Amino acid sequence: MHDPVADLITKCAASDRAAFRMLYRDTSAKLMGVLLRMLGERAEAEDALQEVYTRVWLRAGRYDPAKGRGMTWMIAIARNLAIDRLRARPESHGDDDMDQVADTAPRAETRLVAQGEARRMADCFATLEPDRAAAVRGAYLNGMSYIELADRHSVPLNTMRTWLRRSLLRLKECLEA
Repeated sequence: MHDPVADLITKCAASDRAAFRMLYRDTSAKLMGVLLRMLGERAEAEDALQEVYTRVWLRAGRYDPAKGRGMTWMIAIARNLAIDRLRARPESHGDDDMDQVADTAPRAETRLVAQGEARRMADCFATLEPDRAAAVRGAYLNGMSYIELADRHSVPLNTMRTWLRRSLLRLKECLEA
């Protein structure tokens, strides 16, 4: 199956700036959604998005299309960056933080695209067993580690890895259908 994102990443590895602009145009909305969901703050998500693309540009030569789809690779970079940022946050103890005031609502166009994608994703999540769906949400939407998920679901670490791998494969098949 042809993967246009992978093609663009490969061109970026050869320092093709036009391909990088197209890659940003084609993928930034989805990556922004991932970052916004995990970080919860629009300004921080926007900063993180720029850092994601810096990492993509610098690491494009390491991308191996044989190991997975381009968008999956980019989402992994965004997710790992968001987890690093969440871990680096100081713990807040006050309810009067100024960041609570900022309007983080996505724009109308972004909401419409996200609603369509969310419906497809929800339908695909419904095909998973409830505990597997909860584990995937915990790992990829809430930034939980595999160890935290294994503890939460009272299963061995390798079982959790298997759950996540198989669940992601089922979600991928469902989304591509």
